[in-house]
Amino acid sequence: MSESLSTVNSSVSSSAGSPSAGKARPRVAVVGGGVIGLAIAWRLAAAGCPVELFDAGETGQGASRAAAGMLAACAEAEPGEEGLLTLNRASQTYWPAFAAELEAASGTGVDLRTEGTITIALTADDLARLRHLFAFQTSLGLPVEWLSAAEVRRREPYLSPKLAGGILTREDHQVDNRKVAAALKVAALKAGVRIHERSAVAKVETVGGHVAGVICGGALHPADVVVLAAGAWSRGVDISPAAPLPVRPIKGQMLALRMDPAAPILSHVLWAPGSYLVPRRDGRLILGATTEEKGFDPDLTAGGQLALLTHAWRALPTLEELSIDEQWVGFRPGSRDDAPILGPSAEVEGLVYATGHHRNGILLLPVTTQVIADFVLEGRMAEVAVPFGAERFRPRQAAE
Repeated sequence: MSESLSTVNSSVSSSAGSPSAGKARPRVAVVGGGVIGLAIAWRLAAAGCPVELFDAGETGQGASRAAAGMLAACAEAEPGEEGLLTLNRASQTYWPAFAAELEAASGTGVDLRTEGTITIALTADDLARLRHLFAFQTSLGLPVEWLSAAEVRRREPYLSPKLAGGILTREDHQVDNRKVAAALKVAALKAGVRIHERSAVAKVETVGGHVAGVICGGALHPADVVVLAAGAWSRGVDISPAAPLPVRPIKGQMLALRMDPAAPILSHVLWAPGSYLVPRRDGRLILGATTEEKGFDPDLTAGGQLALLTHAWRALPTLEELSIDEQWVGFRPGSRDDAPILGPSAEVEGLVYATGHHRNGILLLPVTTQVIADFVLEGRMAEVAVPFGAERFRPRQAAE
């Protein structure tokens, strides 16, 4: 394990009811085949655990495929989410080592790009909001730099002439999420993970308050530990007597345009009013994303696509000449407070949660993988992840 990834272990707290402390390597069932589930399965199998992974569809085809791959811990920092920022920044720090380890294990690249992110303003109102954001970011000690309109345009000459200013976030990078998912599947298989695709888990079976395995296709697959990493579909898995998790699908429409990879019109990840744009090395330009509370509605809409194109065009007018490469819908796994749910169940021993990552699933991949693997193998939760347990959603007892 790389030194940077192992640093998450330097500050841990004991966790009651550990599923594996002092025992031989447990049998593990991972429910969910997105990047979170695949990475946890890979890491545990590499550590000697017998691991089976179950996905209702094909691995890497849910939110992991729909994402844009931004590692935007700083650009997306918001008031009231300072605790989540700590987790996001920790994971951002681990990404270079995680990417290198994954590429070595899989033999395939994941296109981690380090040009950074630029957030821009186009109007006077945009500029006022951007200055407020910059003041908030600097108050948190984040590595941000104010840019004049001319300085922004020197970095990205095809942007709108109406530029009013920008913020450069040098440490907010990007990775190709689809390549990450593909590499994780290869790495997991090489490590010995048994992957069951098109195999929906109906229930986590328990005996005496302890995990006994998972029910899939009417059959019991025995396991000592079950990791629930089913993203927006987590609530559909019966985990009784544990309470259902407060995870819901948040629909996002996106599209990709096709640039000339030899002469791209954008190099940095760009946050513009109403949209973000993410350039890929292969010439794709990702535009996103809507945020819709419509359940698992898979439909692309004219209004959603028009909004994406309009906001992006205002920032980067030359994109009107680009062809549309792909359009799609994804479902972010949103929790009640839009933060992930990590760690052991208080009701069922051996049940571990790794879900609810909302818009930060790719960003939080390295830290989630390490935190959950450490808990399963060592029975300890890293302090940085302790605030994100499922117990925070329990109703508080009335004072006596």
